[in-house]
Amino acid sequence: MAGEHADAQARRIITGLDADGKSCFESDELTPHRLVGPGNTKCDIWRAAGLPVGYTDGDGIDAVITEPPLGGLVFRQTTFAPDTEWDKSLGYSDSKGQLRGTVPAEDADGVAGFHFTDSVDIVTVLNGELVSVMETGETVLRAGDTIIMRGVKHAWCNRTNEPVTVQAIMISAAN
Repeated sequence: MAGEHADAQARRIITGLDADGKSCFESDELTPHRLVGPGNTKCDIWRAAGLPVGYTDGDGIDAVITEPPLGGLVFRQTTFAPDTEWDKSLGYSDSKGQLRGTVPAEDADGVAGFHFTDSVDIVTVLNGELVSVMETGETVLRAGDTIIMRGVKHAWCNRTNEPVTVQAIMISAAN
């Protein structure tokens, strides 16, 4: 069904200590921070401004912003629409607009959606099939596969007819 990726949600359960100092579940909810775009839906689960984090720190999220804070990280779940459902030449975006590292298709041998982030991204496919495109080739990722993206130009292609869901931890990086 077209637009099915827009319904994507991620459940987030947060633990803590109760008044007696015993472990407990503090919340069990759908992520309150999500962004629906034409090509994907991002559900931010947790963001840390730096390491180490405190046990009682909040989720650190005030908007869905793709890159992690300098010295920090973000953990998110993203669901990609099939390529046939959206105009990839629009590129990917977040709450600030088009991604800062977007590469115009004419500068990427005609490949739409090329972008990069100043982060090391550990991306695992939860369901479906997603193609990771590099400047020199591509590979198919299936459920359970993990790719480590180290600040390189890349694009995602969902050449199937079903949404594909991934989870990623994006860690701030510098050259």
